[in-house]
Amino acid sequence: MRTAYHEALESTRLDVVRLGALAGDAIRIAVEALEKRDTSAAARVIAGDDAIDDLRRKIEASCIELIWRQQPVAGELREIAAMLEIATDLERIGDYGVDIAKHAIKLADVTLRPVRVEIDRIAELAMATLVGAMRAYTERDAELASRVIDEDDEVDRQYKRSVRALEQEMQADPEMVPAGARILFVLAELERVGDRANNIAWHTKEMIGDA
Repeated sequence: MRTAYHEALESTRLDVVRLGALAGDAIRIAVEALEKRDTSAAARVIAGDDAIDDLRRKIEASCIELIWRQQPVAGELREIAAMLEIATDLERIGDYGVDIAKHAIKLADVTLRPVRVEIDRIAELAMATLVGAMRAYTERDAELASRVIDEDDEVDRQYKRSVRALEQEMQADPEMVPAGARILFVLAELERVGDRANNIAWHTKEMIGDA
């Protein structure tokens, strides 16, 4: 009975890792679609959101079953709770990817685009925090989780710098406002990716018992 239980726990753990990969891909491809004006790639991100939602529901159902099938010990219960929380954060990251992809489609035919806003820089930082958070979870590394939490400050700083630069561009050239408004939303979504990665790092520390 315990062997089957631990096999089910490990299977759910792997599903969480797979969900992290899907959510990360959604952000990466959506940002690339925006930069390259690739509407086909953006459409794939939007279509792929169902797979992310389905996997999150599968993880949630598995966690509930793990709780009622056999009374988990304290460490197992912490891990199950962490998986539930992390799956929710990852699903939201997938949603951010969809939002960015939708903006990418809207901006694909816009001639004028903000040029001084480093979308790729904040995307790189946000993705690095997500990758770090998922690695900390996978390896049960509390020290790495703490570093991810600290690195979120740099995502916030880059977000504020980019918003200020974009506002200056829009003030200097009112024709840039429609495109600039969409870019503001993209920047906000990427900043939230960093926030969700921060959450995952905290859930990991709680799971390990190092919060």
